[in-house]
Amino acid sequence: MQPARAAPDADLWEHWLPYDPANPARIDHAEWDAFVQRHRVIGVDGVARIAYRGVTFGDRDRLARYIDGLAAVPILSYRREAQLAYWLNLYNALVVRLVLDFYPVESIEDIDISPGFFTSGPWEFPIVEVDGRKLTLDDIQHRILRPIWRDPLIHYGTNNGTVGAPNLASTAFTAENTALLLVEGAAIYVNDPRGARIDEDGDFVVSKIYDWYEEDFGDSEAGILAHLAQYAGEHLKAMLLGRDEIDGFDFDWSLNDAAI
Repeated sequence: MQPARAAPDADLWEHWLPYDPANPARIDHAEWDAFVQRHRVIGVDGVARIAYRGVTFGDRDRLARYIDGLAAVPILSYRREAQLAYWLNLYNALVVRLVLDFYPVESIEDIDISPGFFTSGPWEFPIVEVDGRKLTLDDIQHRILRPIWRDPLIHYGTNNGTVGAPNLASTAFTAENTALLLVEGAAIYVNDPRGARIDEDGDFVVSKIYDWYEEDFGDSEAGILAHLAQYAGEHLKAMLLGRDEIDGFDFDWSLNDAAI
């Protein structure tokens, strides 16, 4: 299944640039951490899924309060490390709440609530208000995270509710653990068949993420291959040996539902 639109460019929203490197304050992500511990399930295929059917009304209420609490945080007054963890957790929590609101669905792309005739899915729907600004999921990913941090590892921290995406992290991001979790997420994903594999025809196929966001991965197939090599284990290193091109791209848009 392919998305109905091309991936948005990284388009900086300058309002979100300010930060205070001297602010030692912490943002409490314990509620999101607890939710993940209760409902994130790793399948035999290594894919992290959410047991959506097992989410109680109490869990939903706590998730909603967590999101409301994040929305009220004066995030522009925090240090960069705290801001990064904040935006990653907010994005992931919003995706989970969105799926729960429309569950059961086969794919998050079926939640077709974005405004306009030429949009699809939930990506352009105003889903939260922070600092007086209404934000969409696209705003968080493509107007805040990607253009401010300009780090390809960002893609391993955001989970869009699909099987094909990098796994939802096993714990909430914090100012202290985000850098390590993103590297761990990259290593898991690139060495998983979702990230890179040899298919039944002998073609070297990688995640469509690397095609959609090629500009974030060196802006060329050579850049993508170099990125994969940076985090490759022995099996992937063998696949990459002497390789100078990619044969195809693929992505599974199925919902990351533990019940499926």
